Amino acid sequence: MLSTEFLVTSVVVVLMPGTGVIYTVSTGLFLGWRASIAAAFGCTAGIIPHLSASILGLSAILHVSALAFQVVKYAGAAYLLYLAWSMWRETGAIQFNSPSEQSSFRKIAARGFLINILNPKLSIFFLAFLPLFVSTNTASSPTLQMLFLSVVFMAMTLIIFILYGISANGVRRYVVNSPKVIVWLQRSFAAAFAALGVKLAMTDQ
Repeated sequence: MLSTEFLVTSVVVVLMPGTGVIYTVSTGLFLGWRASIAAAFGCTAGIIPHLSASILGLSAILHVSALAFQVVKYAGAAYLLYLAWSMWRETGAIQFNSPSEQSSFRKIAARGFLINILNPKLSIFFLAFLPLFVSTNTASSPTLQMLFLSVVFMAMTLIIFILYGISANGVRRYVVNSPKVIVWLQRSFAAAFAALGVKLAMTDQ
């Protein structure tokens, strides 16, 4: 059921820089490794609805219904542009206060969740991706196989995103004392979010 081809392909897909990766890396760089783990959990949780929709066949609705696809697409693009604007307007190091740490972690995770759940291309991707690795030569039903593959994919996503965030935190000390570098990085990440938002808005089904 679990093939080498699936594992290799999944690793390549997860490693590819996207909104989730950029969000987790920027969080680890500016807010620390604990915050990056919250971001990783949020981004991973954001793919659960897409995987569930793929397993249940609901992704076909987004593929067939142009209106549903456009609504989710523009909502996702608007949210990415909002994140870009929020990061661009920062003028210095982002503050992360201990008294509100738990609340901040929830907000970070919620942002990661929204980033992925508002990307309709993920549902269509999983609808096309998962069935490629479903075997017809086993006693397990296709639904159970897809569920198992989804769990494995989510675990890989979480682990790789956490590693991304921790790696970003590793270079944090080299830039944290340089306001100019921090502003430059914040605006670079803001530009990346804006570019991804525009790309999402312009994408077709």
